[in-house]
Amino acid sequence: MRLHSPVRTWSYMSSLVPVILRLPTLATTVVLAERCRVPYDSIMSEAIAFDTHRFVKRLTDCGFTEKQAETLADEHVSLLNGNLATKADIEALRQATKADIEALRQVTQTSIAKVEARIAKIEAGIETLRQETRAEIAKVEARIESSKSDILKWLFGALIAQGGLIVALVKLL
Repeated sequence: MRLHSPVRTWSYMSSLVPVILRLPTLATTVVLAERCRVPYDSIMSEAIAFDTHRFVKRLTDCGFTEKQAETLADEHVSLLNGNLATKADIEALRQATKADIEALRQVTQTSIAKVEARIAKIEAGIETLRQETRAEIAKVEARIESSKSDILKWLFGALIAQGGLIVALVKLL
């Protein structure tokens, strides 16, 4: 966001000498002192337009000293620089989030592939157990049939023997 007025906004570098005398001109602010001036847009990356000259002028008109007004302007610029996200910050965050989502997607796909492989292995094991169980059931059924025929042989043999014993006892009595 840029100012619509022709006066360019400037911000101070906080580590330099605080004595300044400004003479506003149409395109720039002139500084007559030992202080270095930096265009505020270079510090703030065009996050927001803050006219420090106008801010200082309004404060001095309201009774603040030049030094107090400049200190407040410095602090406002510092707060704005530290607390506002620029379009570039948001874009970097968006790109980082996009990369994180992509990495998560890849990890998830890898995990899903591993789980599917384990499921396939388990299904193969289940099928093997199913076949073994069917084979065991067939063996048990065959043993039951074998036992059944043995039981029937003995049962008929015992019935015939009992019948013969009963017939012999009836003749004897």
